[in-house]
Amino acid sequence: MKRNTFSKEERLCSKRLIDGLFRDGSSFFIYPYRVVFMRMEGVPTAQVLLSVSKRRFSRAVDRNLLKRRMREAYRLQKNELLYPVIEGKPYGLVVAIQYVADKLLDFPLMYQKMAAVLKRMHDEAL
Repeated sequence: MKRNTFSKEERLCSKRLIDGLFRDGSSFFIYPYRVVFMRMEGVPTAQVLLSVSKRRFSRAVDRNLLKRRMREAYRLQKNELLYPVIEGKPYGLVVAIQYVADKLLDFPLMYQKMAAVLKRMHDEAL
């Protein structure tokens, strides 16, 4: 059984990969998330970047709360919805998930919408 962790290897940190993702990646929108993703050779499974705009949430407390909720929703669902599709493939995914709503949403709604995001990525990653 896989553990529901969100390790350093799963976080997208490389500036080169981030620039390439926003330049060449495909995107879709499922409220409250905007998702940019790209297939990448040499990336194990998936690397994810989670972000919340400073323009929409000027208080760092609110941004950190939203990122914590996004991270938790992703962490709990990735093993069922996303990883089974890309584990056997010769490529991985590089993903940026941006929170675009202008108000704080509660965790159950964010969890449900993250499931929709992962299902859509599941369909498009094939």
